[in-house]
Amino acid sequence: MKFLKFLLVGIFFGIVLVKSEAVSWYRIFEMFKFQSFHMYGIIGSAVGLGVLFIWIFKKFKVKNIEGSQITLAAKEKSFTRYILGGTIFGLGWALAGACPGPMYILLGTGAYSIIIVIAFAILGTFVYGLLRDKLPH
Repeated sequence: MKFLKFLLVGIFFGIVLVKSEAVSWYRIFEMFKFQSFHMYGIIGSAVGLGVLFIWIFKKFKVKNIEGSQITLAAKEKSFTRYILGGTIFGLGWALAGACPGPMYILLGTGAYSIIIVIAFAILGTFVYGLLRDKLPH
């Protein structure tokens, strides 16, 4: 019962992504071919809301549910790692037609072929865990 609220928020988030067509392979394909603004509008709205909420957190010293102030980590100075990570993420997104969150939403909608993508995402996470100490962070 403790995690019921998280389950309900996840279900709501999944419904919103399905109804907005953000998990549609065709919409993602259009985005990567620069044929439609739809996905860029969704992503841009999310970035804009993120910026707004971070500003609110900093300006009004918002506290979390436990009562401690929300703090944000300092910015990283290494730009190369973000370019490399973003490229790998984007290639996986383009090949699979889904990023990590929507993979599970697609499974819930009955697109069972996404199980292959989920299995390889888990494998990739495991391999990263094995190589983590050897990678430049």
